[in-house]
Amino acid sequence: MSRIGAIIFVALSVAYPLVVYWAMGRFEPRWLAVLLLVLALLRAAATRQAVWLAAAVGAAILAGLATVFNQALPLKLYPALINAVMLLVFGASLVFPPSAVERIARLTEPDLPPAGVAYTRRVTQIWCGFFVFNGTAALVTALWMSDRTWALYNGLIAYGLIGLLFGGEWLVRQRVKANHRHG
Repeated sequence: MSRIGAIIFVALSVAYPLVVYWAMGRFEPRWLAVLLLVLALLRAAATRQAVWLAAAVGAAILAGLATVFNQALPLKLYPALINAVMLLVFGASLVFPPSAVERIARLTEPDLPPAGVAYTRRVTQIWCGFFVFNGTAALVTALWMSDRTWALYNGLIAYGLIGLLFGGEWLVRQRVKANHRHG
C-alpha cells in the first residue's frame, strides 16, 4: 500500500466509530457499509499475511450483512472484530515466539538482552489482556448499549485507554532500563 493509502486507512480506521455514529441518522446502514468495505479493501491491499486478509474478509462480511439487512449492528461490530484479530496476532506470538512486542522492540534494539525478551513477552501478555477487555467492551456496546455509548467508547474512550497503556508501558520501560543499567 502506498504511503497515502496507509494514511487514509489509518485515518478512516481511527475515525470509523465517530463517522458511523454521525452518519447513522443521515444515511441508511447499507450506504454506511461502503466505508467498512473501503477499510476491508485497503486492509486486503496492504498485506499478504493470512490473519490480516481474514480481518479484511471479516470486515467485508460485516459490510455485506449491513447492506443486505440494512442494519447498523454489523457496522458496530467492526471494533470488536479488530480487537479479536489483534488478540489472535499477539496471542499467537506468545505460542510461536518471538512475541509481537519483542519483534517491535528488535526494530530499534536488535541485540535485545534476555531480560528484554522476558519483559517484551510480559508486555505482549498485557496487550492480550487489553484486547480481551477492549474487545468485550466493544461487543457489549455494540449489542446492548445506545449508538451514542457505542461511539463514545469505541471512538474516544478506547483510544484513551490505548494511549494510557502505551504511556504507562513507556514509563515502566524507562525504569526497567535504568534499573538494568545500574545493575
